[in-house]
Amino acid sequence: MLELTAINSFYGKAHVLNDLSLSVERSEVVSLLGRNGAGKSTTMKSIMQIVTPKTGKVTFLGEDITGMPSHRVAKMGLGYVPEDRRIFTDLTVLENLEVGRQPSREGAVTWTLDMLFDMFPNLAERRQNRGKELSGGEQQMLTIARTLMGNPRLILLDEPSEGIAPLLVEQMANVILQLKEEGLTVLISEQNLHFAQIVAVKAVIIESGTGKYVGSFDDLNAKPEIRDAYLTV
Repeated sequence: MLELTAINSFYGKAHVLNDLSLSVERSEVVSLLGRNGAGKSTTMKSIMQIVTPKTGKVTFLGEDITGMPSHRVAKMGLGYVPEDRRIFTDLTVLENLEVGRQPSREGAVTWTLDMLFDMFPNLAERRQNRGKELSGGEQQMLTIARTLMGNPRLILLDEPSEGIAPLLVEQMANVILQLKEEGLTVLISEQNLHFAQIVAVKAVIIESGTGKYVGSFDDLNAKPEIRDAYLTV
């Protein structure tokens, strides 16, 4: 469903992604792992074409999307939940969700408000509250719910467990597992190895913008030298 081939992305003269390649199959949940500054967020932005790779190719649903405007990428069914959330703080929960609404897509789940409120009971209780009145974890959930209102075929989650209370981290893991049950394809950027293992079977590790490992978590757990080299602080 999604493939990156030898991606090289820059911020000015800073070379952040170095010949990075990875793939995500349909209905698969993949965790993109690495230390802070490894290039995980840049990978997400390069997929969405917020950062356009200088060389290499990003393919989504068999189509080369490299250099395509980000809004067109989103209309193809690629949903993106950024690390900094970017909700509309002066709009209510309901209004934020309506902003994200897009038509149904063939082969994708059509999300309704009732479905989302079942998945996010905190948001159901606070549907008339403005975004700025929500906790950090609730804002993260709102960002995910708003993205789902676009009926994506694949969703990118950038650090979904970061900076939220432990109880909400558990709820977040349950949400991702529900998305998996619905057949949604998910790519997650994470530093929290425990969280990543709960929600995904496959891991991709990057260091300094370069791919270092691709495989199952079972295989990764059997290779502590890889964890120690690329994931420990």
